[in-house]
Amino acid sequence: MPSKFRPRERGLHELYHDDPERADRELWGRRSAPNSRRGFLKQSGLAAMAAVLGAEIPFQAFMPQGLIPASLAYADEAFRIPGKSTGLIVLNDRPLNAETPAHLLDDDITPADKMFVRNNGIPPVKVDPAAWTLTIEGEAVERRVELSLADLKNNFEHHTYQLQLECGGNGRSEFYPPARGNQWTTGAIACPTWTGVRLKDVLHHAGIRDNAVYTAYYGADKHLSGKSDKVVISRGVPMAKALEDESLLAWAMNGEDLPALHGYPLRMMTGGWPGSTCGKWVKRLLVRNRVHDGAKMTGSSYRVPCRPVAPGESVDEKDMCIIESMPVKSLISYPRSGSKLAMGQTLDVRGHAWAGDRAVSSMDLSIDFGASWQPCRLQAPANRLAWQRWEARLQFPQQGYYEVWARATDSEGMMQPQVVPGWNPKGYLNNACHRIAIKVV
Repeated sequence: MPSKFRPRERGLHELYHDDPERADRELWGRRSAPNSRRGFLKQSGLAAMAAVLGAEIPFQAFMPQGLIPASLAYADEAFRIPGKSTGLIVLNDRPLNAETPAHLLDDDITPADKMFVRNNGIPPVKVDPAAWTLTIEGEAVERRVELSLADLKNNFEHHTYQLQLECGGNGRSEFYPPARGNQWTTGAIACPTWTGVRLKDVLHHAGIRDNAVYTAYYGADKHLSGKSDKVVISRGVPMAKALEDESLLAWAMNGEDLPALHGYPLRMMTGGWPGSTCGKWVKRLLVRNRVHDGAKMTGSSYRVPCRPVAPGESVDEKDMCIIESMPVKSLISYPRSGSKLAMGQTLDVRGHAWAGDRAVSSMDLSIDFGASWQPCRLQAPANRLAWQRWEARLQFPQQGYYEVWARATDSEGMMQPQVVPGWNPKGYLNNACHRIAIKVV
């Protein structure tokens, strides 16, 4: 095998993105039908892949050319946190960022210890909630207001919602050319309950002028450089999103104080939009008379090309659009990829689906590489902007290697793609079907 096609030296994703057909040939000796780009023309290629997977591939005729088997694509043995009971995988330690493997996201309500960690800077170390204040100001506010946590808790109505929180870069690891940033696979998603006050109630308390366009937050985290005058991140949302019932200033998660890594003592929650709009350790809110221009609001940060571009193409800032509602997506949380099943047994499969500001209308599974699909039982969300549980029972026709593919469709008819969607410079919004490997023995 030529040295440049040794997976351990370059990595499977890089090999397949460089030239998927050539990677298939060099790794497995595989050639597929030229008219459909599926299957294996030579049994030797099929045998080579089956040997590595440890099982036959019953639906090999439907397997797309250039597809990395799920059992190899989502391997997560490397970079696991030693001794951490929840099994989160560290992607970066300065600042700390860690994702949750899909099989640990099986709870209806995400527990704090299974929630992914996304930081842009260094979290505050010493927090005195009694001294914490929130300031509301800006060009489009009637009066500058300063509120303590006690003011928020005592003077405004409390609300609790279960809200999805997903990093805009979830799935970045599958884009090629590679995009800079944390190489999330599938686990930068969570859906706990959040308790606090409605953002709109606090903004109306300060007074919103007719020229209000955007809200923006500033937090107490510190820049990696240590310089006090440098802002880590300051993002926000248009007024329409800020004024939704479910947009909160939250002090509790799952009925307890926010964990330190998740914004204690106060954070924003604008469910269904990129997690970067849900500022942590919030100290200051602005009501702007224009689109906010704070740190990570300009350039390519949390923006995608307004029109499709070729992989690797340079895109001018004026041609980049701010990410708003996240796309439809789903996750298989049970069983774990790589699980084995005795021939003749049925397999119960379950997971979650979500669709940004929209609801999920249907959910389907495939065991034959997308050639056919089976509908799932889909539950209603706990409330708007919460993910939805789905379940299905599968049967397999013979022994061998299978992949279970999950595909959600939202309330506007938008469906998850079977392959990684259009490339963008920062690797955002990958909502390709999640897939897991199953061996029937």
